[in-house]
Amino acid sequence: MLVSALLTSVGINLGTCILFFTLYSILRKQPGNIYVYAPRLIAEGKSQLSDDFNLERLLPSAGWVQRAWQPSEEDLLSAAGLDGVVLMRIFIFSLRVFSFAVIVGIGILLPVNYLGNQLSIDFSDLPNKSLDIFSISNVDNGSKRLWIHFSAVYVFTGVVCYLLYYEYKHISSKRITYFYASKPQPHQFTLLVRGIPLSAGKSFNDSVESFFTEFHPSTYLSHIMVRQTNKLQNLIRDEQKLYKRLVNLKSKNPAQKKYTRDGFLGLFGRRVDIVDHHEKKLEDLQENVRREQLGVSLTGEEVPAAFVSFKSRYGSAVALHIQQSTNPTEWITEQAPEPHDVYWPFFSASFIQRWVSKLVVFVACFILTVLFLIPVVFVQGLTNLKQLEAYLPFLTGILAITFVSEIITGYLPSLILQLFLTMVPPIMKMLSSIQGYTSNSGILRSACTKVLWFTIWNIFFANVLSGSAFSQFFSLVLEPKNIPAKLAAAVPAQASFFIAYVVTSGWSSVSSELFRMIPLICDFIRRHCSSSTYDEFEVPSIPYHSEIPKILFFGLLGITYFFLAPLILPFLLAYYCIGYIIFRNQLLNVYEPKFETGGKFWPIVHTSTIFSLILMHILAFGLFGLKKLPLASSLCIPLPIVTLLFNDYCQKRFLPIFADYPAECLIKKDREDQNDPAMTEFLENLVTAYGDPSMMLMQHSSNDDGYASPLLQSREV
Repeated sequence: MLVSALLTSVGINLGTCILFFTLYSILRKQPGNIYVYAPRLIAEGKSQLSDDFNLERLLPSAGWVQRAWQPSEEDLLSAAGLDGVVLMRIFIFSLRVFSFAVIVGIGILLPVNYLGNQLSIDFSDLPNKSLDIFSISNVDNGSKRLWIHFSAVYVFTGVVCYLLYYEYKHISSKRITYFYASKPQPHQFTLLVRGIPLSAGKSFNDSVESFFTEFHPSTYLSHIMVRQTNKLQNLIRDEQKLYKRLVNLKSKNPAQKKYTRDGFLGLFGRRVDIVDHHEKKLEDLQENVRREQLGVSLTGEEVPAAFVSFKSRYGSAVALHIQQSTNPTEWITEQAPEPHDVYWPFFSASFIQRWVSKLVVFVACFILTVLFLIPVVFVQGLTNLKQLEAYLPFLTGILAITFVSEIITGYLPSLILQLFLTMVPPIMKMLSSIQGYTSNSGILRSACTKVLWFTIWNIFFANVLSGSAFSQFFSLVLEPKNIPAKLAAAVPAQASFFIAYVVTSGWSSVSSELFRMIPLICDFIRRHCSSSTYDEFEVPSIPYHSEIPKILFFGLLGITYFFLAPLILPFLLAYYCIGYIIFRNQLLNVYEPKFETGGKFWPIVHTSTIFSLILMHILAFGLFGLKKLPLASSLCIPLPIVTLLFNDYCQKRFLPIFADYPAECLIKKDREDQNDPAMTEFLENLVTAYGDPSMMLMQHSSNDDGYASPLLQSREV
């Protein structure tokens, strides 16, 4: 890519960012857009609609930046939970890493690269020269200046590991502090027990009661069985859809009579009032729901799974970590999620169905990865004008226009990849939902991991291998010893593409997060083209499974290209600065936490960073060999070994804290609660905390003499 093409891409994306910032600062002040830009404040009653006009509404301002900057980490913790704090700590960690990287990379490495003679470039016409003059490719083979890059790799590895250790320690301590400060939560006292054996003459319910009464008599409190409710859940969904349709019909014009026919597709049968017809259908559907609920509560099929609650956190932890049976496949225990976090559809699947689902998900991910190579190869063709002209000769005249060629090579490839990549997180979330996870937060963490590795392979490795090394892919598989050298030759060649990718997919996407174009359009349509109301207004939750992988992937690019092409570093630093302030604003004003994992996203961050460092070391080993500096290449061998040892230490030191809380914390918390009079009421409510929501009657019809108590009762001792 030429310098001029990069400047064109930077100019377009910088203009887009400024436009989004300006429009946001104006549109957020308009009363009609408050449900788009401050839905959380509306839900919490902290913001009120005001129709009073003033000129200041029409002028852009940056006051929101100061308001987003001011809250402390404790304020953010109370507003967004520990997961929100972890998201911001990723930005803080990245800012610290790449602030140091910019100082070394731009201040030292880039001038060394620029002054090299390997590429024999004439600097008289710099805008029309390749960006490779700023990369390590321009340093002469065997030059002693390469020792500067070698030293930088060592120093940078040490700095990243130190900062990574500091953040892991900080977040793990935050997790413990967050636990101590929390009120008693049902999931802290409850286990999910699966693989319940069926004894002769006993139901699953009786088996659970007799087992835990016998083997955990002093700590067992109660249990509630999971039952097959597929049909019931479908009926409730139909009921809710019909109710929303009826509310929408009544809100349009209650006085106006509208008619339909009660036959097939409303085309046949007798003519009836549409509102009365829907009300009767709703009452009939509600009666069916009630009848199905009674059937499930009395004779419904039990699933060999139950939520078992204990009188203390420590009692729950003991049951969790001790094998319950001589048969390890029976009485399998795992920590229960929060009641509102339970993913109920999972429990309707048998063991075989879950196993098949995992296999299907694996195959689907593989197919998706292969299919994604199509846009990757197409994008790589756009970055090479000569190749594009060879395949599409009729474009030769258009590509001769300088501005058009700069747009195609500098802006369009990254934009196309970003558009395709937006489809991946929803697909991965859907695949994770059928994989057997019992909680929505577990589904998000699984989807986050899938999206991250999908992005690393399809955006990084596929782009690298689709260049000069793609034709030698099979030789790399057959001869793994050649991987460092081949990657070292291919990765620097894609530096210009990834610089443009950071600018396009980083700057523009994070500023569009602030502008919220899709919600803004939907809200405009609702207000002006639809008669629906805000009665069922729902505050959105932040999509961690799409945002965290994006942040980590940019971190991988920065670490990988730190010594190869340091020109990428200031663009990355700008992305993290913009993202830090924007996501603080969104967490405070827009998003509301629906689930809390207690900071369990951070181990994903740690693993991704370690992988990025190892990849940098492999590239350094191969590159110094290609640059005819074998001693430097050999001295790079200890780097990945030491990094893996550091990772092993961190996994042993901190990871167990993210898996479970230690006995020390559980016992201290239990002792504190012994003198709390509210614990009696909490334990009484714990008995029914994990009741299936579908067993709660939702009465929507005008004849509201239904029931409000749960039909499915638990067993208590």
